Amino acid sequence: MTTPSSLPEWLAHCERLHPATIDLTLERVQRVGERLGLRFSCPVFTVAGTNGKGSTCAMLEAILMQSGWRVGVYTSPHLVHFEERCRIDGAIVEAAALLPHFEAVEGARQGETLTYFEFTTLAILRHMSQLGLDAVVLEVGLGGRLDAVNVIDTDCAILTSIDLDHMDYLGPDRESIGAEKAGILRTGRPAIVSDPVPPQSVIDRAREIGADLWRFGQDFNYSGDKQQWAWAGRTRRHNGLAYPALRGANQLLNASGVLAALEAMRPRLPVTAQAVRNGLAMVELPGRFQIVPGEPTLVLDVAHNPHAVATLAENLDQMGFYPGTHVVFGAMRDKDIEAMIVWMLPLVDAWHFTDLPTPRGATALELEAFYEQALRRRSAGAAPLPPGVQASRHDSPQAALLKALEQTDPTGRIVVFGSFYTVGGVLEHGLARRAAKHLV
Repeated sequence: MTTPSSLPEWLAHCERLHPATIDLTLERVQRVGERLGLRFSCPVFTVAGTNGKGSTCAMLEAILMQSGWRVGVYTSPHLVHFEERCRIDGAIVEAAALLPHFEAVEGARQGETLTYFEFTTLAILRHMSQLGLDAVVLEVGLGGRLDAVNVIDTDCAILTSIDLDHMDYLGPDRESIGAEKAGILRTGRPAIVSDPVPPQSVIDRAREIGADLWRFGQDFNYSGDKQQWAWAGRTRRHNGLAYPALRGANQLLNASGVLAALEAMRPRLPVTAQAVRNGLAMVELPGRFQIVPGEPTLVLDVAHNPHAVATLAENLDQMGFYPGTHVVFGAMRDKDIEAMIVWMLPLVDAWHFTDLPTPRGATALELEAFYEQALRRRSAGAAPLPPGVQASRHDSPQAALLKALEQTDPTGRIVVFGSFYTVGGVLEHGLARRAAKHLV
């Protein structure tokens, strides 16, 4: 083949290599990783879970950077540009910096049929491994045990909330899903579990392999009021903390897991109390209950399973009064779409269903059918719906947002949720706002 010369060409090449989008086996990635000599000389944090992974990675990154450490972060998926998947010292990687590593992975493949995710993960890991970083934070893409990220032996595993998602791949219940996610744990190394009620399979796996298990409510905890919060671990405490800059009901759980991980890794990566305060105050993560001020208020959230949407609904309910709430909703076909819709029904005055630019995406017509089904199945004691709720279909998130802007009162609220593709679709060309014709 002709060697690709640009990132788009390499990504197109990666898409053609494997007949399946997802192939949960680790052997192929391990063989290619060994040929690449892939390893890190600095501490590695690996983060798995159903929800809260991105926030956890961002808070770890912010606190470590505030302590003066050089940090590399790998996350997925991206919102708009592929390069968002790799951050070095808080900056998104330049496409040109990745090209030699795509070429190296191609040379090390030797006929192995890597998926898009596996190939691109190896390329980014190789890039980060050669930068002389002080710490690396890796977000698991799907599951844990067989995810490409798990070719790296972590120094500190963090498990965030565990709930039902990707059940076709990970199993039918929390116990089986927890067992898959616990596959990132390593013998004798910290295993931070920030889920308050973790599946027993996680605890059993940690004990089976002799991991250093840190459980929320036993080894670390938090308390707080409306003004500030405090955290306590095995040997350290942080009092009088301001709330994290990331909004949302679950961010204290995520932050608690982060502080436990930092205490566990303190002998190798000490951080100061001031770095904790500054990092939590300055952390940013687009698309996680991101509130964009203006007229109307715009909320962007990549919540893409019922557990995450339940949290989104709780956060929206705490925002105060708005005369109307319009939502732009696009979702993957393999999600529990009806359950996602049910959580939002009492809050929404108008639904704008959208197609997504991926074969996995449900069509706007399919989403509307799930919506009508959710309405029919509502129980007699369910919360009342806003009067006169309307629904419309659109061929793109951007088109759906423009229609919502046209119909929403300036003092109202628009919520964009359901998938990374949905939020990315409204961010891709800049955010159209009512207050001005230009994009911001």
